Amino acid sequence: MVKIIKEENISDFIEDLQKRNAQDYNNVYETVDEILENVRINKDVALKKYTLEFDGVNIENLEVSPEEIEEAFSTIDPELLETIKKAKENIYTYHMNQKRKGYQFKPEGKDILLGQLINPIEKAGIYVPGGKAAYPSTVLMNAIPAKIAGVEEIIMITPPQKDGKIKDSILVAASLSGVDRIFKVGGAQGIAALAFGTQSIPRVYKITGPGNIFVAAAKRRVSGFVGIDMIAGPSEILIVADDKANPAYIAADMISQAEHDEMAASVLITYSLSLAEKVSKELDRQIKQLERSEIIEKSINNHGAILIADSMKQCIDLANEIAPEHLELLTSNCFELYKSIKNAGAIFLGEYTPEPVGDYFAGPNHTLPTSSTAKFSSALSVDDFIKKTSLIYYSREALKENKDDIVRFAENEGLTGHANAVKIRKL
Repeated sequence: MVKIIKEENISDFIEDLQKRNAQDYNNVYETVDEILENVRINKDVALKKYTLEFDGVNIENLEVSPEEIEEAFSTIDPELLETIKKAKENIYTYHMNQKRKGYQFKPEGKDILLGQLINPIEKAGIYVPGGKAAYPSTVLMNAIPAKIAGVEEIIMITPPQKDGKIKDSILVAASLSGVDRIFKVGGAQGIAALAFGTQSIPRVYKITGPGNIFVAAAKRRVSGFVGIDMIAGPSEILIVADDKANPAYIAADMISQAEHDEMAASVLITYSLSLAEKVSKELDRQIKQLERSEIIEKSINNHGAILIADSMKQCIDLANEIAPEHLELLTSNCFELYKSIKNAGAIFLGEYTPEPVGDYFAGPNHTLPTSSTAKFSSALSVDDFIKKTSLIYYSREALKENKDDIVRFAENEGLTGHANAVKIRKL
């Protein structure tokens, strides 16, 4: 049964919630470091060894062939194909609005040129979970922003199924999104291949995409050698509801996150004890009807809660403190209330915008900051696949006019070589 927590105990719950997000990477680093080093040295041989060991598949050719992609288009459910195409268009349209241009300007009356150049990252690697699970939505959410940014080569890796193939929906989504090459490899070994390069898999400059704790640990280890997007923690949803909200909808939306895994957190904040009790009953009723009921029940019991605030203002204050990955506002004044939200990965407004709308179809990216990191980070976007380079030009006269200030700054910091680089020009 879900915990109903009153005001005096809310801070303790939030503290426990944030502790849950601190995954113990120390337990996997030894294994991950060994895998990274083995792939760095032995390349494809190591990849094939680990694919056999971890995925139970003996892969001869790591790269997905054009024939396999053609087969995926011929075997995929036609209705699912149309759904993927519609989602692709929505995601493309949304992310096109993020595309930015560089700029240049000359300060008035000065022979100075300043600016910023925008260039795409040349090679990006996308990790897509695979095997038993299949996430074509992850392909779309990572590849489309990269394509819009102008990435020249998009490399995708994903673990093979037991038959050595990649699920048709994954291949179709990759093809439609503009992925250039696809490889049948996953885990920490796949991250190593993208970071260091092998005979088959080219080295990339940035890696994006979610994975298990071994994938996350590998991304941590190679970060700095290559760029990474973020280290995602367990999934989470926070729902803020008033006394007019539908308890059945709330329970269903909490469950939609709880079914991810036992570490997922589903939390409701409301000032209505009556609503809280109705939602608790709905959770008990709905969980019994679902396939993943065992996982859902553990998630709700261990990390779920209904927090009883004293007012809607406190509901919003608590939401900003928790800074959730997904925030639903199931209130009659949601279009006013969202303006008070400072920290959230994505905000879902009203009772007909459940979180799966954003996961799959609406267009905004579903790769979101977890574990309260929405206080300082953002959803995956086109910006994650570009670089910004400063542009500076001073004429002789402009440097002469400003030389004393520059030299004074350099000498104050004890960097006489910096000062001399200006002085030597004898202006």
